Amino acid sequence: MVQSLNTKVDFITDATAFTGLTDYGKIMIGDKGFEFYNSRDSRKFVQIPWEEVDYVIASVMFKGKWIPRYAIQTKKNGTFTFSSKQPKKVLREMQEYVAPDHMVQSLGFFDVIKRAFKTLGKKK
Repeated sequence: MVQSLNTKVDFITDATAFTGLTDYGKIMIGDKGFEFYNSRDSRKFVQIPWEEVDYVIASVMFKGKWIPRYAIQTKKNGTFTFSSKQPKKVLREMQEYVAPDHMVQSLGFFDVIKRAFKTLGKKK
């Protein structure tokens, strides 16, 4: 069994981690970090201390009505993508530990297309 980082747990919910294949389990947000534990295999887990979190990136659709997924970008180990049953509640709980200027919204579909055309214009 894996030892938890947290000494106090603020929030637990069902979630999906997109690490190669999709893993189903639980997200635990506490005073020391963000943790994901797989429900079937105890060896598959993700523990991210709050000091290691660089940005939290949320994919927002329909003007904030729906948040299908969010990602945690770390300082050293890359980006981890998750989705959960209560994404707004998860992001609100993370606001206590992550600075507001480090919680950003991902680019929309048309923003990505617009950037692609701008970069094509600059290359020529």
